[in-house]
Amino acid sequence: MTPLNVRLQELIDQVEADLPEADPVAKIGEARLRSRTLVDLGDQLVDHYVHAARAEGASWSQIGDVLGVTKQAAQQRRSDGQFERYTPRARHVVILAQDRARTLKHTDINGGHLLLGLLGEPDGIAAKALVMLAGSLDAVSEAAHARLTPGDSKGQSGHLPLALDAKHALGEAISVAMELGHNYIGTEHILLGLVRVPEGTGAEVLTGLGVTYDRVRDTVVAMLAGYQHKSS
Repeated sequence: MTPLNVRLQELIDQVEADLPEADPVAKIGEARLRSRTLVDLGDQLVDHYVHAARAEGASWSQIGDVLGVTKQAAQQRRSDGQFERYTPRARHVVILAQDRARTLKHTDINGGHLLLGLLGEPDGIAAKALVMLAGSLDAVSEAAHARLTPGDSKGQSGHLPLALDAKHALGEAISVAMELGHNYIGTEHILLGLVRVPEGTGAEVLTGLGVTYDRVRDTVVAMLAGYQHKSS
């Protein structure tokens, strides 16, 4: 088995680089937040192969045996049905959004966090579209962080809930995908969902940068058409 390309020293170096002036106690808190993200990514990895196994006809009993749990427990640990049609990148965006919310010491995940999550997948269609529309990912990140002021909580344990605007945005992402005739939810659909909720934090940030729904949709449609042309 190929060893995981995640090294403890690299994680330590990243915390030190991000918090050079923080005291050791503050770094414990940050390390705790980042460890939760690693756990979430591990769950995402397992869920990916659970879905793949189910698609190939594996039973819940078989999956439970591999996971070391009962059939019922295996069924309960599967991802929320809302995310079953998400691409790996789109699922990762939601995980990253939760990580950004925790880092900012927020108690839930709003549209601004989802926007920051999209920036964490630079090879996704959404991020590439944002570069075309806003000039750079850094410009979007700076605008989002200016809107998302850090909270004063100690950080939440477990999974953070979705704020109302994020729920609406993810719901709109599904609607957009259906309108475009897609049977999956990608990063581009999440981006379109964000700008379809004008009262949401993500849409406020993007509107301030001149990024509107019509502009995003035209750009995404053109990009998808280009990919289809290359593959045909």
